[in-house]
Amino acid sequence: MINRQISNRVVALSTKFPVVSITGPRQSGKTTLARACFPEHEYVNLENLDIFRLAQDDPRAFLQLGSRKKMVIDEIQRFPDLFSYIMVEVDEQKIPGQFVITGSQQFALNERITQSLAGRSANLTLLPFSIVELSAADIFLDHYEWMLKGFYPRIYDMDIPPEEYYRGYLFTYVERDLRQIRNIGNLSAFQRFMQLLAGRVGQVVNFSSLGSDVGVDHKTIQSWISVLEASYIVYRLPPYFENFGKRIIRNPKIFFYDTGLLCYLLGVDSVTELSRHFAVGSIFENFIISEVQKSVFNHSSINRLYFWRDKNANEVDLIIDQGIIKRAIEIKLGSTYASSMIKGLKFWQNLLPVEHQDNGLVYTGEMNRMIQDIQLYNWKDFVLHPLGE
Repeated sequence: MINRQISNRVVALSTKFPVVSITGPRQSGKTTLARACFPEHEYVNLENLDIFRLAQDDPRAFLQLGSRKKMVIDEIQRFPDLFSYIMVEVDEQKIPGQFVITGSQQFALNERITQSLAGRSANLTLLPFSIVELSAADIFLDHYEWMLKGFYPRIYDMDIPPEEYYRGYLFTYVERDLRQIRNIGNLSAFQRFMQLLAGRVGQVVNFSSLGSDVGVDHKTIQSWISVLEASYIVYRLPPYFENFGKRIIRNPKIFFYDTGLLCYLLGVDSVTELSRHFAVGSIFENFIISEVQKSVFNHSSINRLYFWRDKNANEVDLIIDQGIIKRAIEIKLGSTYASSMIKGLKFWQNLLPVEHQDNGLVYTGEMNRMIQDIQLYNWKDFVLHPLGE
């Protein structure tokens, strides 16, 4: 079993809260993590129809199932009413780590936790493997291989070819999860929407333009993007809104949590094809930003992620807001440094006091050095310490 960075935090928080909630995409390893961290807990899975019916018939008795006082409840979004019964149970028992709950639909779960378990639950997000975790297990690939293969645990545990894995993953998502989250009437249009969204990865999203290409209105596009967010398929990278006296872009960019799924949606099935693909630079940008996102979740970091772009197309790919310090990171798929790579960073340097800046260029070259107060990072070095930790 590949060790997950978040494990120690999960265990530590279970000594302070009666409920530990672990959300994340399907097959990201939530069940494996929960069972490994809490082997003495009773384990139940609400995807099991018999277990689900037991929970429905008598929720209070269900929460006291078996001889153990503590329980791991998998895929709790299947029975949202259970949250209220958990609240009553933990308020009566006051046992740290009594319930560990997992789920794959972030918005529904977060809403229920806010309503019923506020102050009672430690909330964590588990994404697929990070390069830090895989490197610690002596798994090393080049950037094209990482991007194409993606990071879902079963690909590595079972040595499943990526195209086979993502075909099944996407089928399961469309056939089951979409119907649980929202009734999508036109599945073929939704699948086309996902493919078109993949083709615009890393771009500032234009809901009306995307809707026109799919054949639906912009409100439907916004709704469908929310569906993808709810199940951890995509996330929005918001623009940085600091007032620099310039007009700035207000719409977010859309990125995929996993580049393997992104490549599958784009029809890319080999490293050669990926290296020549029109969107390879954007896929690499997605790859680096998602590794930063994983680090934020794994360390429960307060760092917030943005991009910055003004109306004159001056742009920085990633702003890591660390409070007083703003880390501005440009991401380029190129092995040879060129001054054009830092054009956006040079403009950014003029907007903040120098003591509030920490600027860098992530690229595929081997040189790690300072150039014009900008740190050059080889991508492999950067993803092992993406928050500067």
